[in-house]
Amino acid sequence: MTTATLSARLFTLRQRMAGAARAAGRRPESVHLIAVSKTFGADAVREAHGAGQLAFGENYLQEARAKIAALRDLPLEWHFIGPIQSNKTADLAAHFSWVHGVEREKIARRLSEQRPPNLPPLNVCVQVNVSGETSKSGVRPDETLALCTRVAGLPQLKLRGLMAIPEPHRPDPRAAYKLLRELYEAVRAAGLELDTLSAGMSDDFESAVAEGATHIRIGTALFGKRT
Repeated sequence: MTTATLSARLFTLRQRMAGAARAAGRRPESVHLIAVSKTFGADAVREAHGAGQLAFGENYLQEARAKIAALRDLPLEWHFIGPIQSNKTADLAAHFSWVHGVEREKIARRLSEQRPPNLPPLNVCVQVNVSGETSKSGVRPDETLALCTRVAGLPQLKLRGLMAIPEPHRPDPRAAYKLLRELYEAVRAAGLELDTLSAGMSDDFESAVAEGATHIRIGTALFGKRT
């Protein structure tokens, strides 16, 4: 992909984001883009940075570490998205600024203990299984507040908010995000200082923005189809 093509896609995407925000009565700058660069090489990330993108999301640790090392000359913000295995927490704590997908206290404690003391606290989002899928990661909605409370008390972590990956091709694209927003509001009402709703992907991010998403995770609409 040429830089011109990626720049054009990024421009179009930002226009759609701004339109979705305005339609929801929100300021366009309240919605942040995480460019999901999994399976795309360091060159694609460098091109996206050249077009003005700073935050990138990765799902596969080994692939991500190689890209992070190759792009150390750029001021990028790295987000880990997806399921977290216990044996990967040390690398996540050392190499990422954000972790989306904390669903167990054990994982949160390991991230807290393994975050290097010279780095600022690791930003984390608790993942909620808003679709009730048995195959999907995430805490149950009725257990969200309890987990958030425990995570918020851990040193070297900063609980930022909630994250969800609803089932695709659902009848009502907004319903799952409405539930996530309601849980977010309930956790805030309980006294925890959240500011992040990580929700929405290429096919449904307008629905997520309509329900308050602050961070959308876009891969295909920016980089193209994965092979």
